[in-house]
Amino acid sequence: MSREEMDALGWDSCDIIIISGDAYVDHPSFSMALIGRLLEAQGFRVGIIAQPDWRSAEAFRALGRPNLFFGVSAGNMDSMVNRYTSDRKIRSDDAYTPDGASDKRPDRAVVAYAQRCREAFPNVNVVIGSIEASLRRIAHYDYWSDTVRRSVLPDAKADLLLFGNAERAIVALAHRLAAGEPIAQIRDLRGSAFMVPPGWRPDDEWVEIDASDVDMPGPLMRHPNPYGEADAAAPAPAAATTAAVRFHPPASRARADRSHTAVRLPSYEQVKDDPVLYAHASRTFHLESNPNNARALVQAHGGRDVWLNPPPLPLSTAEMDGVYGLPYQRRPHPSYGEAKIPAYEMIRFSVNIMRGCFGGCTFCSITEHEGRVIQSRSEESVLQEIEEIRDETPGFTGVISDLGGPTANMYRLACRDDRIQAACRRLSCVYPDICENLGTDHAPLIELYRKARALKGIKRILIGSGLRYDLAVRSPAYIRELVTHHVGGYLKIAPEHTEPGPLAHMMKPGIGTYDTFKRLFDQFSKEAGKEQYLIPYFIAAHPGTRDEDMVNLALWLKRNDFRLDQVQTFLPTPMAIASAMYHSERNPLKKVTRNGPLVGTVRGARQRRLHKAFLRYHDPENWPLLREVLKQMGRADLIGNGKKHLVPNFQPAGTGLRFGAVRETGSGAAGKKVDRAPSGKAPSGKAPSGKRPGPAVRRGR
Repeated sequence: MSREEMDALGWDSCDIIIISGDAYVDHPSFSMALIGRLLEAQGFRVGIIAQPDWRSAEAFRALGRPNLFFGVSAGNMDSMVNRYTSDRKIRSDDAYTPDGASDKRPDRAVVAYAQRCREAFPNVNVVIGSIEASLRRIAHYDYWSDTVRRSVLPDAKADLLLFGNAERAIVALAHRLAAGEPIAQIRDLRGSAFMVPPGWRPDDEWVEIDASDVDMPGPLMRHPNPYGEADAAAPAPAAATTAAVRFHPPASRARADRSHTAVRLPSYEQVKDDPVLYAHASRTFHLESNPNNARALVQAHGGRDVWLNPPPLPLSTAEMDGVYGLPYQRRPHPSYGEAKIPAYEMIRFSVNIMRGCFGGCTFCSITEHEGRVIQSRSEESVLQEIEEIRDETPGFTGVISDLGGPTANMYRLACRDDRIQAACRRLSCVYPDICENLGTDHAPLIELYRKARALKGIKRILIGSGLRYDLAVRSPAYIRELVTHHVGGYLKIAPEHTEPGPLAHMMKPGIGTYDTFKRLFDQFSKEAGKEQYLIPYFIAAHPGTRDEDMVNLALWLKRNDFRLDQVQTFLPTPMAIASAMYHSERNPLKKVTRNGPLVGTVRGARQRRLHKAFLRYHDPENWPLLREVLKQMGRADLIGNGKKHLVPNFQPAGTGLRFGAVRETGSGAAGKKVDRAPSGKAPSGKAPSGKRPGPAVRRGR
């Protein structure tokens, strides 16, 4: 991190310098540490410039010019989600900064950092990555400016963008650059994106499928399906006509080898002015997310194209073990002294056992970054890391705060048939129902829990990652194991809503599945002699949510005696399907057409406050707003002082002055939490420490 450290190592230069928007914590949950240690293990000299002052290029010269490239990352979180709430207000703290300081990173950090690298050393190779770059690799809706912005590549003026979990790509790139290959000629890495001239192809065998417009079949030619959901039939003979017809490539080309086929998305210029085309592009993009059958994507930006190679292939268990078995110090860099880094404090006693998620929730960005295929570590690797925490991490008291990842209970879950998985183009393995081809056996996870808590010196293993309860109900033995040994008084789950309309637009299961899980949770907690509570998460103002849906959710909360202390409104993150719904008012989960049904969206500040207020129906500050709206909706029957009423008639003195005010969590993408048990009840034990913070933008909260 400094010239002095380089001198101590005997280095005259660094091969690769990583720029990060986060403080440097040498822990595998922090992306710069994981990539840095991986490259170090390959023999490269790696420098890290953490949270540089972006206002000038001077901080970017601290370690000299890298021999190979600058690797630019915004950090574990998208910088805009990190800095702003869902109401576009600046957050008061930053969990990835010493002492939570809120002024150590710029807006759109990838662009700012990449441009400063160019200023510091003209003609240096610049490679961008991280969740922020992944979610901006094509033209995308930007909530903070309420516009469609172009790909981050031309804005950052980067040579290459690596998206997703890019371990293989970055190692291959470093070796090829070290061998003298120019970066402009490296065009075959999976999980990479770059700018090319119009009409560029890797070789003459490649063909292009035109999906630059919504499919509007005409009488002259049966068009290939732009979403690639089925092979098109042979074209019908042409007939004389004067009607305007949009020609597509011949159907025979649509059946070309997928590994040599590129799908042309509508251009940036088209989608920025046409919400329907934006929704169409979103659907096409997401259908090309399975690395086993995804095709390359092309999108024009002015006089150049953004070319996206197919996503990276998932890591094997042995490869995952190798990545997480590197010699991390598991603590912040000594230069921070006694300063506390909140994100580190949250995860320093936790272990990441897997990555990826096949849930497909439309508000979540895990899939766009980590993919749907679950990548799991071996038992031996996980247990070894627990022992390292026990023996080497300062302050360890014998309690592991989490064994998890993006979800708590997808460890080793996979499709039962590799051939089916390779051909699958479903956006979710669990919606509308759990796929019959999905293995849901939780036995390997149960066995891991048992071995982990049997280790010498381990007093308790808690589960802090969010639980996928629709999978858990398939394995009552897992629920019994979980509530008997691994719940610290509270367990987080995410129904997100109770009503069919919003749930369908989220791709979440019906509330009946929650009821089933709660019955099992309560039963096994009672059998274990424990008083434990569920912490349900809900999203306000999600696309497809009506005011009536929020009324029904509030009534459900009251019936079940839930009083949420902190709530969050839907936050449209780049490239998420729900963000496309929010921007376009179309549903990319279905075929997009010009005359298709509209999706209701909640946009105005007052309406968003209202939906949050329904989640905090019990807060007197919200009662004036709720009473006014309930009367307008013809639901004055819910206003009164009885148990059947939602809002009382009276107003306590000194309350209701902040019109529609609610408190909002500062945890950003990590979600909401309830700080209390259901009213009138006292919790037993401590709540789990919470979901690990990164890679974030994992939920649309």
